[in-house]
Amino acid sequence: MREQKKKKDRAALALVLCFCVVALTSVFAVKSSLNKINAERTNMETAQTTENTENTEDTEAAVRTPVVDSKDKNTDTENNSSSSEGTPDYAPPLDGRIQMEYSMDMPIYSKTLDQYMTHPGVDLAAPLSTKVKAIAEGTVTKVSEDDRYGMTVEINHGNGIISTYSNLAEQGLAEMGDVVQQGQIIGAVGETALFEIMEESHLHLEMTKDSAYVNPVDYIKGL
Repeated sequence: MREQKKKKDRAALALVLCFCVVALTSVFAVKSSLNKINAERTNMETAQTTENTENTEDTEAAVRTPVVDSKDKNTDTENNSSSSEGTPDYAPPLDGRIQMEYSMDMPIYSKTLDQYMTHPGVDLAAPLSTKVKAIAEGTVTKVSEDDRYGMTVEINHGNGIISTYSNLAEQGLAEMGDVVQQGQIIGAVGETALFEIMEESHLHLEMTKDSAYVNPVDYIKGL
């Protein structure tokens, strides 16, 4: 009886030992797996940190480095080319002070009409028969008698610029289609402008750019 009990105790002990071995093996296996997972996580975090650092450095480098576009280069070249060519020089059509200024925004008083009205050009005081010259090279595109400003010569200078000379004498006018040079005589001061007949003897000069009135003072040097 006692011998049977010893055998049972030994079997139970062996079973317990087996369980202990299995448990220890499982613990070591789980610990090993946890260590591996932690190592992989650490490696991933390190790699992510390195990648973020590289991206940050790349972004900062991109911000610091100016981007040069070929279109910008072409634009700069065109601007430099335009600047080197410059704009045409316009010369006064005669020597004379401005007696009535250009005024399209604010009406000014007209002695002849006894009312306030806009003035699309400048009136240059000059004695009758004073020679009137072309302000720049161009082609005469109109010679006519204007109902308001009298005998008129119009010159197209290209680039959308047209100059108009009015209150001219009837004789000695340039002819339609004439190609004139700067300073070439195109007429003489007269008294044919009905709208300004009571004003001092003068030349009425207008300029347009792309069909819009502009102030001749802004274009003609020394006016």
